[in-house]
Amino acid sequence: MEEDKSFTITAEPISHAAEDNSHGWQKVTYVKKQRKTQNQKTASDPSAVLANGSGILPEKSSVFKGLEKHAEERRRQLEAQRAAAAYDDDDEIPRRSRNNRGGDEDDDDVSSDADVKGNVAKVVKEKPKKVKKPKVSVPEAAAKIDADDLTAFLANVSESYEGQHDIQLMRFADYFGRAFSAVSASQFPWLKLFRESAVAKIADVPVSHVSEAVYKTSVDWINHRSTEALGTFVVWSLDCIFADLASQQLGSKGTKKAGPQGSSKSQVAIFLVLAMVLRRKPDVLINLLPNLSENSKYQGQDKLTVIIWMVVQACQGDLAVGLYLWAHHILPVLGGKSGSNPQSRDLVLQLVERILAVPKARGILVNNAVRKGERLVPPAALDLLLHVAFPASSARVKATERFEAIYPLLKDVALAGSPGSKAMKQVALQIQTFTVKTAGEGIPSLSEEASSIFIWSLVQNPDCYKQWDNLYEDNLEASVVILRKLSENWKEFSSKHSSLQPLGETLKSFRQKNEKVLSGGGDVTRQGLFKEADKYCKVILGRVSSGHGCVKTMVFAIALLAVGAAVVSPNIDAWDWSKLSVLFNAQQSF
Repeated sequence: MEEDKSFTITAEPISHAAEDNSHGWQKVTYVKKQRKTQNQKTASDPSAVLANGSGILPEKSSVFKGLEKHAEERRRQLEAQRAAAAYDDDDEIPRRSRNNRGGDEDDDDVSSDADVKGNVAKVVKEKPKKVKKPKVSVPEAAAKIDADDLTAFLANVSESYEGQHDIQLMRFADYFGRAFSAVSASQFPWLKLFRESAVAKIADVPVSHVSEAVYKTSVDWINHRSTEALGTFVVWSLDCIFADLASQQLGSKGTKKAGPQGSSKSQVAIFLVLAMVLRRKPDVLINLLPNLSENSKYQGQDKLTVIIWMVVQACQGDLAVGLYLWAHHILPVLGGKSGSNPQSRDLVLQLVERILAVPKARGILVNNAVRKGERLVPPAALDLLLHVAFPASSARVKATERFEAIYPLLKDVALAGSPGSKAMKQVALQIQTFTVKTAGEGIPSLSEEASSIFIWSLVQNPDCYKQWDNLYEDNLEASVVILRKLSENWKEFSSKHSSLQPLGETLKSFRQKNEKVLSGGGDVTRQGLFKEADKYCKVILGRVSSGHGCVKTMVFAIALLAVGAAVVSPNIDAWDWSKLSVLFNAQQSF
């Protein structure tokens, strides 16, 4: 039997508008399917109310559900748009008038949706503007420090922490920390300043900004603190500065794990208080630098700049202390790994040039060449100066001329002292030890200068002749250079000696060694050096002997003159025989 696939149009009675909400629509149904659906609904819900006696009440049509959902969503978006516009002070959110909408409602909906989303995003991202604080510079903050207030504060601290100088110094630093609390990091970029500025420019940073009254009050109070407490405070200050340095270096490299940078506000105070301590008590740095120089924590190019700044502060208090620190701890940098760094050489030179440029620096430094038993320029520093001022021609650099310019004055300080004193004799032996090796390095200008200093040591201490005799064969090249210089400058050398006897004995010992080597054969080059040395020994011995003969002749002439005068003169008692005796003894010593 063929399946009935016909459709039946069921005409439902159209009621009054008040009773029927179908608005005149008629429903087309598939009869068999409709009957089956109605049976299922009736079975599942026996209480369902029938609309016309043949089926259950149909559900609300889903044809307009999409439109209604879209309209509801659009309504919510428009409300959000109005809310955003109400909170926008600058009226940046565009508003669209209903009258400007086009006939194409779908296009208008898409445009409105995009606008709403963009406006909502702007509202979310927008943050309240921060009120900018006025920038305060270091001079402005320093000008607000009152000397009377500082005096009262220090008096209170001294009384509250009597005998606890370390705590007093920390409170002292806290006072200036509060005074500079309004200074931002951009107003005191100390690392950039130290890297890019000459030593002369950073010498008075930040002390120059403080009034004279505040400075005097501070240094007078610092003068009464103990050396131990000041030393501890200097190390603490230096550690704070280097911690801030490390933090800034990590930050400049963009390291995510970089620690928080130290406050540049506090750095102004630390630099200021540290500078005042070193200017008033420069000796504190002498006690600390030996340990600092041996600790890798305080080494490095940027750290060298800070150390040099500290030495400059010490120079303000005592110029001799400044040169001592430079010669013992700054100059040796040139002998290490950093010696080949042009920046390091320049910093080392800038510091010593500043020290030597001080008015009357020569007199101050030469007269204080020995300070508390230690020389301002020790023998080791003089040896290093020789090598940087007189390098091989191929090793000359731009800084060489600057070292040549400062060398003469530093040499005078290194060789200054009381002639004949025990300390001077000891220094002469030390200087002779390294100059004999330096003179044999084969660099003409260096050998010339080193041999001159070697001969100076012979004049200062007769024991240097014995030491030379012991060093002769191991330093034959240097000995040849020294003997040649003695021969060429004999008049100048002999005029400085009260007795030539030690030299004569040393030369005789040299000749014996020469003859022994020359008679035994051996290395041709070495034999050539012995022959040359022996030649100069003969020449100098001849001069020593002739000088000794002249002295004997002079003594005999003086004695003969005295006898003749005694015979001729009737007033022989009027002669000053004591003076004549002194003259005779002096000549006899030759």
